[in-house]
Amino acid sequence: MKKTKTKNVLLWVITAMVTLLTFSGCMSDAVDSGAVQAESTLSVQESYDTAELTDIITEISDTAEINAAQTEGQIIELSKKQVTAKSTAAKNKKPVKSTFSIHFIDVGQADAALVECDGHYMLIDGGNKEDSDLIYSVLKKAAVPKLDIIVGTHAHEDHIGGLPGALNYTTADLVLSPVTSYDSKAFRNFKKYADKNGGGLVVPKAGDTYKLGSSDVKIIGVNEADGTNNSSIVLKITYGKTEYLFTGDAEREVEQAILNRDEDISANVLKVGHHGSDTSTSYVWLREIMPEYAIISVGKGNSYNHPTDEVLSRLRDADVQTYRTDLNGDIFLTSDGKTISITSDKTVSKDKIFKAGGTVTEKVTQATTQPVVTEQADNNAAGQNYVLNTNTKKFHYPSCSSVKQMKAKNRKDYTGTRDELIDMGYSPCGKCHP
Repeated sequence: MKKTKTKNVLLWVITAMVTLLTFSGCMSDAVDSGAVQAESTLSVQESYDTAELTDIITEISDTAEINAAQTEGQIIELSKKQVTAKSTAAKNKKPVKSTFSIHFIDVGQADAALVECDGHYMLIDGGNKEDSDLIYSVLKKAAVPKLDIIVGTHAHEDHIGGLPGALNYTTADLVLSPVTSYDSKAFRNFKKYADKNGGGLVVPKAGDTYKLGSSDVKIIGVNEADGTNNSSIVLKITYGKTEYLFTGDAEREVEQAILNRDEDISANVLKVGHHGSDTSTSYVWLREIMPEYAIISVGKGNSYNHPTDEVLSRLRDADVQTYRTDLNGDIFLTSDGKTISITSDKTVSKDKIFKAGGTVTEKVTQATTQPVVTEQADNNAAGQNYVLNTNTKKFHYPSCSSVKQMKAKNRKDYTGTRDELIDMGYSPCGKCHP
């Protein structure tokens, strides 16, 4: 009832004011008109006595004035605060020094890369078991206080074998792996150190994201198809306007599964999958990424013909500037978030970069100089001949000098693939690099 009365009186007041303004030249007529209008309005509405009417009008007027004053005051005060805050921020603003780099470590026929952003670090793979000391020294030289993230892209020894060296040097906040168990000595050792200094192994899901300084790390795929290689964690790093794609040893089946989901895999830099094997880096995959640069981590004179002619041809046709650890050595990338700069230990001609690998050439030195031994693995054969040392759990080429010094009881001949031996817990000889 009170709201209705207030509304009616407000209408009466407005009507009276309009009448007064309109007929300001005829005061008496305005007063009469106002009185008539007042009578007309009050005749329709409830009648009020003079005291009640005066109180209501006063209340309306006071409330309107107070609200107007408060609103105006708040706006003025807020504007003052905003201007003051912006002025103070402008005076106190300091240039923020942001950094981003990737060190692609030469670990032979294996993988390892140290990513740094704003003083935060992520290690993606760590080479073979024999690379543990190298990984340790790289982290020490870089004065890495701790690792925010370690990624073991998949369980093969040439990717996770050297990670215990990292976890022996420092701790990690997070250790990612596509699996938490795998039947090899190298993986069990990796898991032991991850449990001790990394909080255990965590299996990520596609779509998971992590912060590394001011950069973002997104899991593009994991466990996308059958097989250890195809369990690989595929991830993308975004720093400013630049993007970097790491694919582990993921093969065509994984590439197609990710493409079928319409994932955004565009990137300025591609870490080429599976050491440049023809099992990976299909045309359609490369076309979707459209990289400016490609990095191939591969061993000199490896027995797999990595990188293959097919993959190098695709990269060359796409006009991708390519680097290889077997030729360039360690590769160093830096970015300001807009541009990318890459340097390496060695400068190599474009012709050499796009020439396939695959011939193992080594000079064997004993008491007397031996002739150069050349071995070439037949990609079409069922397997390669190796000699195993069942005591040291090393595998060698039959021509390796270490084989001649091996005790007969520890020797075992084996025909098969390198991956099979690694899965059995064997690691490659450091001399002949099988």
